[in-house]
Amino acid sequence: MPPPPASAPTRTTGTWDVIVVGAGPAGATAARVAAENGCRTLLLERAAIPRYKTCGGGLIGASLAALPPDLNLQVHDTAGRFTFSHNGRRERTLTSASPTIAMVYRSELDAALTEAAAGAGSEVRDSTALTGLEQHGATVTVRTNRGDTLHARAVVGADGSASRVARYVGVRCAQVDLALEAEVPADQRTADLWRGRLLTEWGPLPGSFGWIFPKGDVCTAGVVAARGNPAALRAYKDSFLARHGLAGVRPLNDTGHLTRCRRPDSPLSRGRVLVAGDAAALLDHWSREGISYALRSGDLAGRACARIVSAADEAEADAATDTYGRQISDVLAPEMHASSTLMHLFTRNPGLVHTALTRLPPAWRRLDAYIAGSTSVAGIMCTPLARGATALAARFPSTPATT
Repeated sequence: MPPPPASAPTRTTGTWDVIVVGAGPAGATAARVAAENGCRTLLLERAAIPRYKTCGGGLIGASLAALPPDLNLQVHDTAGRFTFSHNGRRERTLTSASPTIAMVYRSELDAALTEAAAGAGSEVRDSTALTGLEQHGATVTVRTNRGDTLHARAVVGADGSASRVARYVGVRCAQVDLALEAEVPADQRTADLWRGRLLTEWGPLPGSFGWIFPKGDVCTAGVVAARGNPAALRAYKDSFLARHGLAGVRPLNDTGHLTRCRRPDSPLSRGRVLVAGDAAALLDHWSREGISYALRSGDLAGRACARIVSAADEAEADAATDTYGRQISDVLAPEMHASSTLMHLFTRNPGLVHTALTRLPPAWRRLDAYIAGSTSVAGIMCTPLARGATALAARFPSTPATT
């Protein structure tokens, strides 16, 4: 259970209690929670809000549970059917026991979360980028592209996978992937084909997959694989879109970005500066799902900042940052460890994973429960079925994907 709200901080004139850098799910959540705990909070975003963000935009149960109540967010579809294929073959569609994945646009999600932060009392400044960061005693100094020199008693870096704050903290990564994505307008036939159904395809590159997420008259489609072979990934994307009839339409957006997964020993703070979400490289190794990690770590970071601001001395402030690190280790790190194990199994033998999910009902029920939010990846990987599959994969050489 999260700790009770911190007592209202004693404010220093001209100094913000908390500055949050980045208005994505982690940053907007941290700003809202800090403001709700009585902190004078400033939320900075380098782009103009709303802004486009490369992201499939599927909210699983853990993400939905972490959203603030009554969030003003439009859901464009809800997936109740899941189609899996192995590089375009062995296609099979399964039905969810409780349809959960809510399809949203990241621009709308982030804007809604930012509005909730503002409603809680946080000041929001968009089109404002971080250019410098330093600490002196109990004060963190933030400089921006607008020429501002701002001071805070605590800072949260939630400025994405290319985070400047992460570099300052010293975040280290165990896995870096490249995702390529297009938002493609869908005609009536295509929209009807995908309504209520998403696709996950295990791809030809090690650890790769493609996806199609429906959003009414738009399909979000993309591919992801380990960074290092962008030409091969672009070729996979082109063939993937063509096979599913999405290649002949000019996309609304066609972008790419890196996703990062932290090393278990990677720091989460430096002094009074914390990182959350993508900036902390909190991400599922296998599915590359990061919104649920961002929302949960943002909540914990906002609470930690409130405790830092209310600390009587530096020892108490240090204890608050240590508590934040332990909470991430207790809540999110086990999920990342389990997803890393699953990723290793999948990379060695995607065909085995595909067969298990599509032909063994207990495996699908477990994944469906994870999607709904009633279990975690750690819960999946501790089952006898998952342990047996991991042991089996270790006994045999990896099986390359067919082309």
